Amino acid sequence: MEGLRPPYLLLLNHNCFYDYASMTMALMPHRPSYIVSVDGFHGFTTILKLLGGIGKRKFTNDVYLIRQLLRIKQNGDVIVMYPEARYSLIGTRALIPEAVGKLAKLLKIPVVTVNMSGHHQTMPFWSQKDRFLPVGETLIQQLFTSEEVKSLSVSEINAGIREALEYDDWAWQQENQVCIDLPTRAEGFHEVLYQCPHCLHEYTTRTKGAIIYCEHCQKEWELTQYGEFRALAGETEFPHPPDWYEWQRDNVRREVEEGTYYLQTPVLIDALPDSRKFIPLGEGTLTHSKDGFLMKWSYLGEDYTLEKSVNEMYSCHIEIHFHLRQMSCIDLSTLDDTYFVYPLSPQVNVTKIALATEELYKYYVGNVETGERSPYYLSQNK
Repeated sequence: MEGLRPPYLLLLNHNCFYDYASMTMALMPHRPSYIVSVDGFHGFTTILKLLGGIGKRKFTNDVYLIRQLLRIKQNGDVIVMYPEARYSLIGTRALIPEAVGKLAKLLKIPVVTVNMSGHHQTMPFWSQKDRFLPVGETLIQQLFTSEEVKSLSVSEINAGIREALEYDDWAWQQENQVCIDLPTRAEGFHEVLYQCPHCLHEYTTRTKGAIIYCEHCQKEWELTQYGEFRALAGETEFPHPPDWYEWQRDNVRREVEEGTYYLQTPVLIDALPDSRKFIPLGEGTLTHSKDGFLMKWSYLGEDYTLEKSVNEMYSCHIEIHFHLRQMSCIDLSTLDDTYFVYPLSPQVNVTKIALATEELYKYYVGNVETGERSPYYLSQNK
């Protein structure tokens, strides 16, 4: 970082709200301009605008945002972006789309990365309770100079960004022997680890204290003080928590490939047309399949439909016990509105919806990180 002055593009991994504080400390004394989701402005509109926040709706293609970023570059400020576009569900890197490298090529300014470790343990996504743990480590580095950005290909830039932002907070905890002895350290983990690896039943996992267990087969695992699972009886299927999560992904991928993935559920819907307030739209139905998302509802006597095809969303933003209703939800956005969608069926888990969104995109469209098209896509677009 020695000698580096703005403008530059700052890319960060994302685990919890503490990321913003660590980033600000690492960035000082330079002035940032943040890309913030529209729901992030809710209740903080004025202060976020004063702090340089730029609103965007998640997982939409927004040409207006590009114009804003070029203006920030012209003003000589720092462009701050979280390319994962959401908190990590399990404390490991989420997808970083190929478009990030294209943006760097367009801006032609240095690329800086901030990789923060330990924040998932401090405030895990699946709990969202601040544990007030003095746990964390932040590395900031200039990854590419402006000359290197101009000379490297998009794929080379993306490869460097993904490597610099690779992380595994559980491995970091174990390697550094960070002891988390909170008696409630596992509570909420079943929201992400929704399938039992012993009996294979879905939506039967629950947590209490430091234990995650299955209501169907009664098997129990302890989350140890050093971030590993240990079965209280029998085999420990997945000592490393991200391995359990990726096993679930493999199962969802199998459903997608076999053509058996299908979800339909009644939902509650809230709209956020701007950052001022949520508008309750009542109940509707949500369908998720190989055709993407289809949502239908009625409001003030009129029928409405929202369709999001598989190739429009390479991933999906979810919330666990979102503060507005204290219920888990997904959000679906257009350029003009964001809908917070709360499944009402007990046989639906928002983590599985997020995994299915990614696996449907990979199977029917291609690899979002490399731009390589899937065999299915190529066969349908000869």
